[in-house]
Amino acid sequence: MTTVTFEKNEHGYVAFTCFGHAGFAKKRIGGYEPDILCAAISALTENVVNGLEEIAGEQLTVTQNPDDGFLRCEINSSLKDSSVLLIEAYVLSLKVLSERYGTKYLTVNFKEVR
Repeated sequence: MTTVTFEKNEHGYVAFTCFGHAGFAKKRIGGYEPDILCAAISALTENVVNGLEEIAGEQLTVTQNPDDGFLRCEINSSLKDSSVLLIEAYVLSLKVLSERYGTKYLTVNFKEVR
């Protein structure tokens, strides 16, 4: 299962962590089908990180380990309005995927931090 946790404080988003493989791939003769859900989550996650850095110019600290599906993105300054929009679109897309495929494969969480 993939879990995405968004951390927020009184000023807004400060970080998000994506961890795990969705495990949606179906077994077939000779192996497994490609995991379309995991691929979608990965594409959305890479897109939001790239958009925040390259388009919006945000200062981020990104740590990742593709082997276990781990990515942590820490936001090192107050977000611009355009950056908040990028993250909200990411959140919406993940929620839609979670509803469509089930929380057995993808869970979206929010955590209040100081």
